Amino acid sequence: MTMETLITAVTDGQKKQVKRFVEDAVDRAIVEGLLDKDSIQKLIENGDGFQADIAASIKKHLFPNQFVDEEVESIYGYLSGYKPKEIMEQVHILRQFFPDIGFADEKLAERPLPPNAEGWFAIPRWQSVAKTYNEAVQKVLDLIKQQRKGNFYNYCEGKIGEQYLRQLERTSRKLEALGKAQKGYDILVVAAQFGLRYRGCSVRRAREVFMGNEFGLGVFEIGCMILTHPERLANYDDLRIDCAGSESSFGGDNSFLRALLFKFNDGKVEFGASWVDIANGGYGSASGFLSR
Repeated sequence: MTMETLITAVTDGQKKQVKRFVEDAVDRAIVEGLLDKDSIQKLIENGDGFQADIAASIKKHLFPNQFVDEEVESIYGYLSGYKPKEIMEQVHILRQFFPDIGFADEKLAERPLPPNAEGWFAIPRWQSVAKTYNEAVQKVLDLIKQQRKGNFYNYCEGKIGEQYLRQLERTSRKLEALGKAQKGYDILVVAAQFGLRYRGCSVRRAREVFMGNEFGLGVFEIGCMILTHPERLANYDDLRIDCAGSESSFGGDNSFLRALLFKFNDGKVEFGASWVDIANGGYGSASGFLSR
């Protein structure tokens, strides 16, 4: 997998925030007794080396190598001919499944896509569908089964409650930011990709290399995308979809070490769970993007 480097103009506010991190780190070192008058003088005298270490730390956090061995080659893709539909069409489809839901700010889809996104997707706020995220997930799974005329198998049947499945915090925060930016609309317009970007990567590797404006999509979000794009999973060789924005504790014991997934197998869509550290060429994590 090739990871692209996104180069954008740095704002004055961003520069101030990053500089503040460095200042706070020095203040913390002083409070913890790591730095005194003599040791600070040593840092000043070795300023070039100190700056080089800071630059190295920046590179470490921007281009992480953690779990780099959890990537494999993949020949899988969107073999059933899937392409993102127009937002208006997606909203129309969603309103057939959720008759009481509101609308989306469809004009947002006229903007240029953020880098690495493959289209604009209509995704309801889960709060407009159910009282809890888990209830919303169950509702979407039931609708996929209805859409597929029963050709759906849920390996997590009975394990959709809060002790078994939860939304990743990063995903929750990013969707909340999108929600604030699209206030008053039940359906969010989200820039996203359906898994191809991370094909062959384990879920935790994909999470590790997400860009700053990127986040994993969870079961509810991906389930809604499958409802509007059923052709995405219509063939055994279609890339399976990892739900990097959700996590699973299959035993309900608070050990959220698994990721959820969708795949097409034996003529039906299947929903299940796998370990976050498994790299398989047949799978790829779907992700969303905030506009910069």
